[in-house]
Amino acid sequence: MGVKLGLARALSAVSTWGLKSVFRRPAANFPGKIALYADPQLLADLRPHMREGSICVVGTNGKTTVTNMLANALEAAGKKVICNRTGANLDSGVATALLQSSESDWGVFECDELWLSKILPFLQSDYVLLLDLFRDQLDRVGEIDYIQDSIVKTLKASPKTVLVYNADDPLCQSIADRVENGKLAFGINEDLKLPQNAIADAQMCQRCESMLEYEYRQYGQLGKYTCPTCGFGRAKLNYYATNATIGATSLSFTVHAGAAEQAINAPFTGTYMIYNLLAVCAGGVLVGLPLKTVQKTIDAYDPQNGRLQEYELDGRKVLLNLAKNPTGFNQNLSIVMQGSGPKAVAFFVNDKEGDGRDVSWLWDIDFDMLASLPDLTVFAGGMRRNDLQVCLKYAGLNAVLVDGAQDTLDKIATLAPDSRAYLIANYTALPPVKAELDKLAAEQGSSSQTAIAENDKTGNSDSADERASGSCGEPTAESQPTALVANPEIADGDAEAEHGSSVVTEQKPFVIGHLFPQLLNLYGDGGNVKVLASRVERRGIPVRIVNIDETSDIDFSQVDIMFLGGGPDREQHLASRALMQMADALRDYIEADGVMLAICGGFQIIGNEWLLGDEAVPGLGLVDITTKRADGNARNRLVGDIALKSPLASLPVLGYENHAGRTFIGEGMQPFGQVIGNNGKGNNDSDKVDGVLYKNLVGTYLHGPLLAKNPEVADELIERALERRAVIDSAEKPELATLDDDAERAANAFMCNRLKVAIG
Repeated sequence: MGVKLGLARALSAVSTWGLKSVFRRPAANFPGKIALYADPQLLADLRPHMREGSICVVGTNGKTTVTNMLANALEAAGKKVICNRTGANLDSGVATALLQSSESDWGVFECDELWLSKILPFLQSDYVLLLDLFRDQLDRVGEIDYIQDSIVKTLKASPKTVLVYNADDPLCQSIADRVENGKLAFGINEDLKLPQNAIADAQMCQRCESMLEYEYRQYGQLGKYTCPTCGFGRAKLNYYATNATIGATSLSFTVHAGAAEQAINAPFTGTYMIYNLLAVCAGGVLVGLPLKTVQKTIDAYDPQNGRLQEYELDGRKVLLNLAKNPTGFNQNLSIVMQGSGPKAVAFFVNDKEGDGRDVSWLWDIDFDMLASLPDLTVFAGGMRRNDLQVCLKYAGLNAVLVDGAQDTLDKIATLAPDSRAYLIANYTALPPVKAELDKLAAEQGSSSQTAIAENDKTGNSDSADERASGSCGEPTAESQPTALVANPEIADGDAEAEHGSSVVTEQKPFVIGHLFPQLLNLYGDGGNVKVLASRVERRGIPVRIVNIDETSDIDFSQVDIMFLGGGPDREQHLASRALMQMADALRDYIEADGVMLAICGGFQIIGNEWLLGDEAVPGLGLVDITTKRADGNARNRLVGDIALKSPLASLPVLGYENHAGRTFIGEGMQPFGQVIGNNGKGNNDSDKVDGVLYKNLVGTYLHGPLLAKNPEVADELIERALERRAVIDSAEKPELATLDDDAERAANAFMCNRLKVAIG
């Protein structure tokens, strides 16, 4: 044993003893962290402790489930396994698992997508199991292409590692196409004919700038796809599922692994679980396990870790599950939609480091699907319960605020006594909710069972919900929003959508033009369109939303408000090329006092020049602004919560910035707002202003989405649009009725309080 390895072992042993015996805390990360300081080659030094080899499991959703099930299957076959079962998936967690175990046959390790680069080159694992890639924690990792590049580079540093990947995901297929490692593909080889969500994370070809065409799609971007231009597409599947059925509480399918076939039955539900079980089957076959052993493992699987864990409390069925990104939430909503009878759903959302600080992604969740359920009661909890309540409000759901699991169950007993309960929590919100449910189950002498382990790892949580306490505005945290009469639908082309009994059909519709929503859809910014449409419609004015792309033939002068969001670089570049063909029409629209809101990438595009990677790209030239790179490093981003003092609102304007470009406004141009408080940068590192305000055009870096908890800004845009329309039509401008904005103001006040900002 080398000196460094010996010191690392000693430090790990002491810290493990101290954490467990003295502080009564789990020793999942810290022992490995300090050991790696002592011996940076620790993972390589301990690699011989796994006699037959190791497997790394990586992906956005499903890592904990697949890792634990695969480890269980190996143990059921009599193998000794080292595994970081608790989901400590950084290099420190893997190191801790190795240090706290004796020699074994196999190592099965859950690995964070970006931290794989600090694990695989040392372990030189036999297999990397790549499950899927979805947008998750964009404030931490940036866009998905950065994760793809990191995984490709890491696999090249471990050339003997075989990549076993979900070929139904074009983002995973792209990684496979870029490496020379051995590759094996898995997927679902039939159309499950499922309803589709509004947002998918990969719609463009991964090689060229064409849009993918799908023979069928399962959910998100997963399905059977091809590029009509360059031929990029799903590879031939080595392991695949057919004959799939998904019920309210169970699923089944036939797995094909070469010449072997096996009927798989599971007391779980959810399409994502077919992919998880396929990955376990593929991994099991590769390490020599019969598929019957995998089925036995599925039958016995009961991790008790809060993933689709079912309780019976006071005679009520309660289902607890994890969801930490839009795809995970949408899959959970599909579970809620199954079955009949009264239902109560509580969502718990935190914004700790492990969750991602930005909660804009909530607006990419299809909460609207729940609005069609009869006898549904909805609750919002967690640190960001106010933002969640606003998001649910604009989906037509009247959410009651709750403090935790006990408070939720108490309110369900009063408001929806006959309901089945679903508690859905994100990463750090899950453990305290689970702890409360476990305590209640113990007190009542009832047991819980796990129907499934979903999505990803649990984390440690150490706080109760934060409160908004009114440093600005007048928050009414316990007040509830008025249920919406109806929701605005996004219409394709120039299809018209009118909603609600209060709509005056004789009135000319208020037209919102949404520019390239299929390509420019990052950070939930499309929620701005939903907010605008709802606030117009709730005042009795019919709304028409028009999606505008390169095929649209539309008279911009007839559009009342134009919205332009941002997207990943490739999608943004494709959209910008088409937008350049509309530049003159857009410029005429702005100069004629047309109202426009442009966010982040859209804000950059409306200027003279913006950046595609390190390349300067011409902008639309609608306003005199220029975007530059800070130091040539695309990872040098301005990220965090931000508050502005803006002429468009009396309250602070609150949002979240996440951008690498530095934007500079021309002489005499007015910013959208002045940065206030100690958080946020705005346009660049030094000016302390954000965005631009020119005529009726607002450009800004603020996500959130911007208008969700800044209704004054939304109404100012609507007012200006109505004034312009009145002039054009030589008509009287309708007065805007006052709306109930208690929920929005409470969300605004919560963040004002956190950022310690106030007006006056």
